[in-house]
Amino acid sequence: MESGNFDTDKMIKYWLDSSEEDFVTMITLFENKRYSWSLFIGHLMIEKLLKSLYVKLNNDYPPYIHNLFRLAENCNLNLTDDQRFFLITVTAFNINARYDDYKMSFQKMCTPDYTTFWIGQIKNQRLWIKALIGL
Repeated sequence: MESGNFDTDKMIKYWLDSSEEDFVTMITLFENKRYSWSLFIGHLMIEKLLKSLYVKLNNDYPPYIHNLFRLAENCNLNLTDDQRFFLITVTAFNINARYDDYKMSFQKMCTPDYTTFWIGQIKNQRLWIKALIGL
């Protein structure tokens, strides 16, 4: 993409606004017991926050990837082992909720307790990334 007309603030706002909409959707799906989809949307929300951070740090378009760990690497973040585990695990929610081969087993795995735990983790990491962005 040509970055001659690139507006960093506008691009950051785009990703942040979209992530906020996904956050509300994630909570709504969770409250309505659509557990696997709530985790899928949680992945999208974290992805968009990382893309917003990428734009802030690099003044460029974010890469066209969905791998949260790779996005964090592209932001040169110093990650703890727990953060690495979080990013790798939540990236799998994207694959597991999307593809029929994995969808049924993922839905079975998404019990209320499992989903409650991961929604809590997603909320915590959301706050961490937003702080890195300066929010």
